[in-house]
Amino acid sequence: MDLAHTAAIVTGGASGLGAATATALAAHGVQVYAFDLPHSVDNAPAIDGVTYLPTDVTSCDQVRASIAMVAQSDVPLRTVVNCAGIAPSMRIVGRKGAHDLDVFASTIQVNLIGTFNVLATAAAVIAQTDPDASGQRGVIINTASIAAYEGQIGQAAYAASKGGIVGLTLPAARDLATYGIRVCTIAPGIMDTPMLAAFSDEVRAGLAAGVPFPQRMCAPDEFAKLVTMIIDHDYLNGETIRMDGALRMAPR
Repeated sequence: MDLAHTAAIVTGGASGLGAATATALAAHGVQVYAFDLPHSVDNAPAIDGVTYLPTDVTSCDQVRASIAMVAQSDVPLRTVVNCAGIAPSMRIVGRKGAHDLDVFASTIQVNLIGTFNVLATAAAVIAQTDPDASGQRGVIINTASIAAYEGQIGQAAYAASKGGIVGLTLPAARDLATYGIRVCTIAPGIMDTPMLAAFSDEVRAGLAAGVPFPQRMCAPDEFAKLVTMIIDHDYLNGETIRMDGALRMAPR
């Protein structure tokens, strides 16, 4: 799919994987709209070609309003990349008793329901655009995790939310095929994001040592590179792609 003269939405676009993706798409001449929470948008770097829209992905009203603004641009919406997410850690039974249900519910709400909210609302807009010469209207790329397959101790909520995204991918691709919209998911391994920046060098080195090859953490711009590859490769559809250096997570 040709990115020239198109618009894209990137959720969680103010930092980490989302910021790297927004930067990469803007470098390809895409008019990028980065959705993120207000405090994140306030601290986001200025990037040519990127417009920040304060948006809570769990809010139907906010997502509809922001996507309506994107739809008013002078270029068609063709790409959506869902990067917004949270990663709490809590055992099902811990020192304080059973897993906090609110923590579990909020993780599902942000990671899975938030992804679906943006996917469905944006797809309805993309479906109204004119197709290209091959009948394609757009591509939606979601972010899961290898925790969807090998969730570690303390990752019940996170793994469940990401497993839901993996399960969503194929039926979403089948549902949206009629409109020429592809759906794929990336399942990253250990990413060198701000979430891990607070860890000590020793901890970071230990995480990298567990990766078979290349024996390092994955950089956010490598995630963005895979995003642009999926967009460019029109026959990739309904697929979840692991990006993990052959890592298979141990229980802890």
